[in-house]
Amino acid sequence: MSINTYKELRIWDTAYRLALEIYAVTAHFPSHEKFGLISQMRRAAVSVPSNIAEGFSRLPKEQVRFLTIAKGSIFELTCQCMMAADLSYCERNTMAYVIDRYDGLAAGIHRSIEKILMRT
Repeated sequence: MSINTYKELRIWDTAYRLALEIYAVTAHFPSHEKFGLISQMRRAAVSVPSNIAEGFSRLPKEQVRFLTIAKGSIFELTCQCMMAADLSYCERNTMAYVIDRYDGLAAGIHRSIEKILMRT
């Protein structure tokens, strides 16, 4: 079975749902973080599914590049999640759960990169 659209990719679906979770979590952050941590976290979260989607339509070498960017955004975001928890902007358990899911997504993206590289 071949995949015809990025929306069929498990990694895209997971990234999209996690981005929605980041929006929900950051909605409860202090308002003075609107242009700080909230904005940074939301942009990083949106970057992940966006880069997966954009890379889908590209040639294999470019797909790897876009997936690598998505993985970088995950690492940026998990750092920001740790900071938000340390600043007591949200429950540590909530952020630990989100970080764990992003770690799993990063592993899935890594496997996708390896598959692409094996085909080329």
